[in-house]
Amino acid sequence: MKAAAAKQTMDQGVRRLLAGQHHDPFEILGCHRVGRQWRLRALLPGSAEAQVVIDGQYHAMVRKPHTDFFTLSVPGAAVPDYQLRWRRDQGEWLQGHDPYRFAPVVGDLDLHLFAEGRHEHLYRVMGAHCCEHQGVSGVRFATWAPNASRISVVGDFNAWHGLCHPMRARGLSGVWELFIPGLAHGEKYKFELRDAHGKLQLKSDPYGNSFEMRPATAAIICPPSDYPWSDRQWLQQREHWDWQHSPISIYEFHPGSWRRDASGGFLNYRELAVQLADYVARLGFTHVELLPITEHPLDDSWGYQTTGYFAPTRRFGSPDDFRYFVDYLHQRDIGVILDWVPAHFPRDAHALAHFDGTALYEHEDPRRGEHVDWGTLIFNYGRNEVKNFLLASANYWLEEFHLDGLRVDAVASMLYLDYSREPGEWEPNRYGGRENLEAIDFLRELNTQTLGRHPGTLTIAEESTSWPQVTRPTWVGGLGFSMKWNMGWMHDSLNYLSQETIYRKYHHDQLTFGLMYAFSENFLLPFSHDEVVHGKYSMLGKMPGDEWQRFANLRLLYTYMFTYPGVKLLFMGDEFGDPGEWQHQGQLPWDLLERAPHAGLQQLVADLNRLYRDEPSLHRRQFSPEGFEWIDCHDATQSVLSYLRWDGAEFHLVILNFTPVVRHEYRIGVPSSGIYAEVLNSDSRFYGGSDFGNGLAIHSEEQPWMGFENSLSLSLPPLAALVLKLSGEF
Repeated sequence: MKAAAAKQTMDQGVRRLLAGQHHDPFEILGCHRVGRQWRLRALLPGSAEAQVVIDGQYHAMVRKPHTDFFTLSVPGAAVPDYQLRWRRDQGEWLQGHDPYRFAPVVGDLDLHLFAEGRHEHLYRVMGAHCCEHQGVSGVRFATWAPNASRISVVGDFNAWHGLCHPMRARGLSGVWELFIPGLAHGEKYKFELRDAHGKLQLKSDPYGNSFEMRPATAAIICPPSDYPWSDRQWLQQREHWDWQHSPISIYEFHPGSWRRDASGGFLNYRELAVQLADYVARLGFTHVELLPITEHPLDDSWGYQTTGYFAPTRRFGSPDDFRYFVDYLHQRDIGVILDWVPAHFPRDAHALAHFDGTALYEHEDPRRGEHVDWGTLIFNYGRNEVKNFLLASANYWLEEFHLDGLRVDAVASMLYLDYSREPGEWEPNRYGGRENLEAIDFLRELNTQTLGRHPGTLTIAEESTSWPQVTRPTWVGGLGFSMKWNMGWMHDSLNYLSQETIYRKYHHDQLTFGLMYAFSENFLLPFSHDEVVHGKYSMLGKMPGDEWQRFANLRLLYTYMFTYPGVKLLFMGDEFGDPGEWQHQGQLPWDLLERAPHAGLQQLVADLNRLYRDEPSLHRRQFSPEGFEWIDCHDATQSVLSYLRWDGAEFHLVILNFTPVVRHEYRIGVPSSGIYAEVLNSDSRFYGGSDFGNGLAIHSEEQPWMGFENSLSLSLPPLAALVLKLSGEF
């Protein structure tokens, strides 16, 4: 009776296997003890005949009628060491190890940590990895899909047939795995799933390290990287870097449209590294920030609709090409920050959306799981495995590519359940509030882990609301980010500068209000890609007046930014006054630099960067109120601002004239008597200005003014900024 029951169970298992519905093919396939013999079973779709090879001897297998299921019984006490041999029709014989004779490749500890959301190196377990298992070379695969009834690895190596390499489910973990012996790097693959509804889906690997060039979407098996890093000195210095008291000036760029090759194609990461490093070093930026280069299917998304959270996009080369990019910039003393997108992901059928037929990575309820504005899906941050997926991605980029920081996109959309939603379109949290508690916990853990594991790296929040303590430590209730984009300052500044100069006196508060909150967070001042697209005009195009005034306004604005408290960020093309909105389909109009106004603006940005880097008073206390002091913030009638930037006893004096009127004998109070010199004048002829200024020897007078015992009588150039420094005593 037991034998009959066992046979019936086996027959049912074989039928499920042949139907592509078995959750653990290892129960059927491979080598099993049956009585006093070993029963070898193999499923070889499309094969005309099959054999087992033992000690160089060929033993024909028996086909189950009308199927591609083969069996052979072998006597002996020990497990036989065998290989399979098969051929299709009259073709050549193929031979290899049986994937179903190997032990599991994912350890129990890995599964435990993943279930708890605490596997920091999850990317080393999931996905596809070349390895040696039980003395045999091959590739191990693992993915997570708890509601699938069957998953197979498919590719050119098995004619994309879903019954050739079905995976095994690891208990209730939701993890599926398989080791395929003899497989090597360079092969394309996907996962074929029979999802929760019995429907077949073909999915890309969520943990894939490389993908085909779009529009193709298969993952590509990567070899273990042996890239010869040469940035040890940079990493050692970064570990002890006092970034809060250091100059940080970031050049944000889109690698696909910064510059193209002679034929109009993309530059490789390696080509890009050399050209970009030369350019950025000449202009004095300390860091570059890449728009997302995580793999994405649509160029028009600029990388913000990510499908490959563990893969540099194939558009610009291989993962090792990207390692070269980071390494090369580090050797030129330039940091590299990546724009990283954990707030949402696209609906593309080949990617994460409804991965196993259910809302696995996203929320099922559209009130929590969809961004209507962007047509994308929202991660379920409360699910341990999803949280671990994102945390591992962040760690992956910092650890495997030596990145110096992550700019976290759309943080505001993560924090609020009612973000861009009308009443009735969102679901309150368990306390009835609008805060996304799971996302808050995720962000705190993200910052704790990444900054803790990688000292000296940065996390930067694009957060546009008044959420408190974004850049304060988690142990005092903060989110733990290093810095936050100062969106309020950016919008106020651009709105003010876009006004015709005659009306600016009515908007003076837009320049002064920012100091009410300037030190409540560690702020970054962003003139980013978002401000030069979608009908917002270019930075130059926002400025009023004729051509001379527009360039003068922009020079004034940039000097204002570089002398204002906070870290600096400028998007590519803004540094030389690109007159048009950014277009990602081509490259920047570099020929404009043949014109004096554009070249002059670029030179000003280079000089501002050097001034900011070289003068401690402009950066050492950029997050502290002790580093800033108003001289006069009330001169709205003449649209003039003046302030001091302090570093202990040393200071710089900044005067900004936001009108095209030259103001003679404009008196400014100063904290010390002596001789002052212009260290920067945005109206200089070298920048395309009228060259109206005060020279290198401006003597203070013992005339009290604005609360100071001494003062200067200056001539303020039109639409220009002056930066003065005490250069000597009388």
